[in-house]
Amino acid sequence: MQIYGYARVSSAEQNEDRQIVALCKEGVSADNIFIDKQSGKDFNRANYVKMMSRLQAGDVLYIMSIDRLGRNYDEILNQWRVITKELHADIVVIDMPILDTRQYKNLIGTFIADLVLQILSFVAQNERENIRKRQADGIAAAKARGVKFGRPPKELPSDFGELVAQWERGEISTKDIPALCNMARSTFYVKAREYRALHPISDK
Repeated sequence: MQIYGYARVSSAEQNEDRQIVALCKEGVSADNIFIDKQSGKDFNRANYVKMMSRLQAGDVLYIMSIDRLGRNYDEILNQWRVITKELHADIVVIDMPILDTRQYKNLIGTFIADLVLQILSFVAQNERENIRKRQADGIAAAKARGVKFGRPPKELPSDFGELVAQWERGEISTKDIPALCNMARSTFYVKAREYRALHPISDK
């Protein structure tokens, strides 16, 4: 029998130390702890896949909380089934002792554990969707206040108007004008049209 631990954080900037400490306290060796630093939206994670390839019947997998396993309701339930029913390994969720498949082998115990799992999986996915909605609402509110996202527009050269005029008169070639304006040729065309729309050539 092998004891494994799985830890996950959503990005490289986040710290997984608290999960590692909890796993070590349960007797998981450092060599058997698998860590992914990416979203829990699915299970296409390099170290999770590696761990699953090693997991065998009779092994025990520890995780800190159900949302460290993942955040997709259907996929969490499916992975739980694969680990416990197909691989015949056990799962222990450290912060939810009732989700310890070593202790609930009878029908009633399994039913209670499965019910709790479904509730927690639903909560995990619902929170993920709420976070996404709050982010979208926040961006929409910021845009309504005039907050600009993305790179600020690049300032035009102070003599851009004269450069455009010289290019239009054929005094500067199309090949040379982008370098003189410090921009790509396609960008120059757009900016030149915008400039000329605001500063039309006088007929006089």
